[in-house]
Amino acid sequence: MPEPQAIFFDFDGVLLDTEPVHWACWAEVLATLGITLTWEYYRDFAIGIDDRDMLRNIARMADPPRAWETLWALYPAKKKLFQERMTSPPFEPALVRALPELRRTHRLAVVSSSSCSEIEPLLIAAGIRQHFETIVGGDNVTRHKPAPDPYLLAAERLGVTTALVLEDSEAGIASGRAAGFEVLPVRHPSEVAELLRKRLSGSPLSA
Repeated sequence: MPEPQAIFFDFDGVLLDTEPVHWACWAEVLATLGITLTWEYYRDFAIGIDDRDMLRNIARMADPPRAWETLWALYPAKKKLFQERMTSPPFEPALVRALPELRRTHRLAVVSSSSCSEIEPLLIAAGIRQHFETIVGGDNVTRHKPAPDPYLLAAERLGVTTALVLEDSEAGIASGRAAGFEVLPVRHPSEVAELLRKRLSGSPLSA
């Protein structure tokens, strides 16, 4: 495979295991409207998609159905809860150590369905924001994952034509591939550093 010019990291589930926290925050604020958001539903249908798309689906299924804008109005409260619970983001030490070397050889970016205002403070808190040249969040595009737009925007910002995408969700994997980039599926942030080491050294990836 050709050497990629850039490495694009999804955030939730790739750089940081934040999904259980996102779910707990959404579950808490939605409960104020009498809506129950189970972990099983969030895990199977909400990971990797924009929050607005998740809320549209939940609003349609609610009994009685709701206007999705009513649910979206809870986003500031959800965001505040998330920030309070992520004051010390647990980034994987091996990945934190690898970022300076990766930055010397590749252009790095974060491409997520979460908002930039949720992502950037966590990168700053961990002392790793400087390694990423740009952050593309769900608030930067009209068409979200699985559409290719987020990854195409990252490539446009960095002026690259080849990239390696790390993704943990079906929607994210589809987005990276639709953009024409190589995709490494990730099961947990703890394996990202090793996946990159194997791919960039030319070793075969683990099954």
